[in-house]
Amino acid sequence: MATAHDRLSVVVGAGGTGGHIYPGLAVADAVRRAVPNAVISFIGTERGLETRLIPQAGYQLHTVDMIPFDPSLGSRRFLLPADLLRSGMQARRVIEKQGAQVVVGMGGYPSAPAVLGARLAGRPALVHESNAVPGRANRFATSLTPHVALAFDRTREHLATRSGARAETVGMPLMGAVAQLNRTTRAGLRETARRAFGVPEQARMVLFNGGSLGATRLTEAAVRLAARWHGRPDVHLVIKTGPQTLEATRARLTAEGGDRVATAVGYLDRMDLAYAAADLVVCRAGSATVAELASVGVPAVLVPYPHAPHDHQTHNARVLSDAGAGLLLPDGETDGDRLAELIGPLLADPARLAAMSAAADPGTHAIAADLMAAWVLRLADFTPMPSAEGGAPIQNS
Repeated sequence: MATAHDRLSVVVGAGGTGGHIYPGLAVADAVRRAVPNAVISFIGTERGLETRLIPQAGYQLHTVDMIPFDPSLGSRRFLLPADLLRSGMQARRVIEKQGAQVVVGMGGYPSAPAVLGARLAGRPALVHESNAVPGRANRFATSLTPHVALAFDRTREHLATRSGARAETVGMPLMGAVAQLNRTTRAGLRETARRAFGVPEQARMVLFNGGSLGATRLTEAAVRLAARWHGRPDVHLVIKTGPQTLEATRARLTAEGGDRVATAVGYLDRMDLAYAAADLVVCRAGSATVAELASVGVPAVLVPYPHAPHDHQTHNARVLSDAGAGLLLPDGETDGDRLAELIGPLLADPARLAAMSAAADPGTHAIAADLMAAWVLRLADFTPMPSAEGGAPIQNS
């Protein structure tokens, strides 16, 4: 049993895409705020963005030999049980060597071995499901632990009866400045943000955000829309392309005249500024993006990725569209002409944009990381020691 005089040790399973990694980092940061000397490491694979993002954030990454829960693997999918057991044993060794009291699984196939490793090591595991419909990995992981956290309450109906009944909705853990952004602070940051993106004074800004690596469909539609609207002084498009297609996109904008009203960027380091500057966002419907939009109150046109497992991005998008905070546009219908028809009237109707913003339910996303951290401390039976002045916890050595 951990006590106030022991050092808290936590292992987080997260990997694959930013939609699992960034919430995992948000939880790790929240645990470290509560217990500054906590030992925190991550379990992932060599395949995903975790190999760059996790060390970049200052955390140690342990990799295991796990393959995706993906039917497209063909005959190799029959090796999945053996791969899962092997990677679970690898995770168990990491957990035991670190002396972790709690394991947190953030969803996606790299987190399944961490949760299995916790079960094999006899340590409690907390699983977070970020999507409105759980993926294959978390359908498995939630069968191994009674501790299940949800980003969206509607996910409960898609879990097994036992898992759904015991699940607790905490929201989506958000990173840093975005977690501090809401309708009020967004308004206060708006002028600074618009200057940062070079938005003309009377123009409305539309942000195209295809996720961690960009989205070809959204980039193509944005370029065509920029060409169509090249003579409009009242709009400004910011297109997040991902690094691989940045130069090609810029070249096309220049060739087609779209660079008069559009700017292409490979990455957005300050999502808080992007949201503060934007009047409307056109984006995929990853769970983190949907939670961020709900939390900060930015109207959106949501284009779900059509090949997402269980069509979970469409279910994510309905969190906003059902509330009137967003519009759902099928991927196959997304081109420059259709976007012009859809968002042209929106940009011309400030009252409707304001109503969409007000319809977004911020929920508990802004404090979800802290709620998860508190849950971790409860599972570890860990009480941080207050400082002599009653301020920050003492860093035990």
